[in-house]
Amino acid sequence: MRYIGLDVGSKTVGIAVSDPFGWTAQGIEIIPIDEESGNFGIDRMAELIKEYKVEAVVIGLPKNMNNSIGPRAEASQKYGQLMIDTFGLPVYYQDERLTTVQAERMLIANDVSRKKRKKVIDKLAAVLILQNYLDSHPS
Repeated sequence: MRYIGLDVGSKTVGIAVSDPFGWTAQGIEIIPIDEESGNFGIDRMAELIKEYKVEAVVIGLPKNMNNSIGPRAEASQKYGQLMIDTFGLPVYYQDERLTTVQAERMLIANDVSRKKRKKVIDKLAAVLILQNYLDSHPS
């Protein structure tokens, strides 16, 4: 089963896909969106879902440290509902607390400049979200 992993923000969505067996996650791209104006990158998402023959969606759920659901987690859940309504695919949520911090540390450890980090952090966060999901739900 092939999954697409999403790190949903208010201005971008980091995208990762799994291999066809659902074992490993690879970063694909970052889609610009504009939450305020209602532009959610659905056309590009449709292209990616078709191109990679995606069968399920994994979305990072940025819970608060006390495990409660805040405004960003609610926004991720709304994006998940949009994926269900638009594509009819199952949507799973993966706790993503500290995923962006982990991605940032990985990039810093590899001497990636601040400018370059900004361009790839959401994609790397999507990879970590999807890989964590795959690791905890073996095929």
